[in-house]
Amino acid sequence: MGNICWLASYPKSGNTWVRVFLANMIADRGEPVPLRELPRFSDDEALPEDYTALAGRPSSELSLQEIACLRPKVHARIAARHQGTVFVKTHNMSGSFDGYPLHDMDVTVAAIYVVRNPLDVVLSMSDHFGVDIDAAIASMASDDTGTANDSLHVSQVLGSWSRHVSGWTNQAGPRVLVVRYEDLLERPAKTFGKVVKLLHMSTDRARMDRAIKHSGFRTLVEMERKEGFVEASGKGGRFFRHGRSHQWREGLKREQVAAIVDRHREQMARYKYLPPGY
Repeated sequence: MGNICWLASYPKSGNTWVRVFLANMIADRGEPVPLRELPRFSDDEALPEDYTALAGRPSSELSLQEIACLRPKVHARIAARHQGTVFVKTHNMSGSFDGYPLHDMDVTVAAIYVVRNPLDVVLSMSDHFGVDIDAAIASMASDDTGTANDSLHVSQVLGSWSRHVSGWTNQAGPRVLVVRYEDLLERPAKTFGKVVKLLHMSTDRARMDRAIKHSGFRTLVEMERKEGFVEASGKGGRFFRHGRSHQWREGLKREQVAAIVDRHREQMARYKYLPPGY
């Protein structure tokens, strides 16, 4: 058994929120952990430095197949850099690509998967990636969807929203915790409490309440306003946009809702995301 705890999600589904909460739980300060300090508390398997070091040339020049081949070695390097549990962000789907695992189970101890209503995800993805809503809908529907390989991140293998959700959540058990974004919003103490329990962290209620407060949406918006956030894409607006559920009711047309439901009905029903009448 390894020491990587994957913090996994489809893009724009709450991954950063969980990372901020964990940073504040670990730091246990009187003030929120600044966004610029997040890398001190978690890693990111898509950062280019390890791929570049292993390949001997810039990761942006690597093919998808070369990245896939290097990924298990990168995961081993991340694990080796830490003596205890290390939280590692990933947007890769569960499974393999070109015969190579997208997550090396030999260095894995656990995973936390955040699932969010795709009707809201599509609006955040549209803004973050600077594409129109219909393009975001099409991207989330395709099993071939991935992210760009550039100087900031290597390509990540997403697949469709449904494939991503089913792949990760079908593993749910003692080592894989699935949490809904909406439950983090509506029942933060109970839901973040499950995260704390999985990780055998302090169960001190005051400490957890403080971490929840310090990772609240208004706090994150204000920190981004003051100091910016390196994970903002530069293609849309702020990284932290609205932080609420049911944005789709104002942001999507009826035919767009229907297109998303038609493609993702099974997983939406599973997580109680189907709108009335669909």
